[in-house]
Amino acid sequence: MELRGKQKRYLRAQAHDMRPLFSIGKQGMSQNWLDQLSDAIDKRELFKVNILPNSDVTVAELQAFIEDNSDIQVVQSIGHTLVLFGESKDKDRRHYSTAVKAI
Repeated sequence: MELRGKQKRYLRAQAHDMRPLFSIGKQGMSQNWLDQLSDAIDKRELFKVNILPNSDVTVAELQAFIEDNSDIQVVQSIGHTLVLFGESKDKDRRHYSTAVKAI
């Protein structure tokens, strides 16, 4: 699902008070790390990822890696933090995606 401006604004507002759930450090990006992100999307649909200062990964590289290798979308990047969104496979956990579709 391609997000429109109002939908992104809603998701950014919902993620404002959240703390980063995942961090990426020295080990960088791997398929195992991406699988963990996908599992978290199925449970939460919306969360933040933080890039640690000791990481060799840039924000643009991380954003491209996530969007190219999964169905997770980057809603916003602020400094070294990314806000990620994806629709849950479990219909009972689709809180944010149902609200986004209604907008």
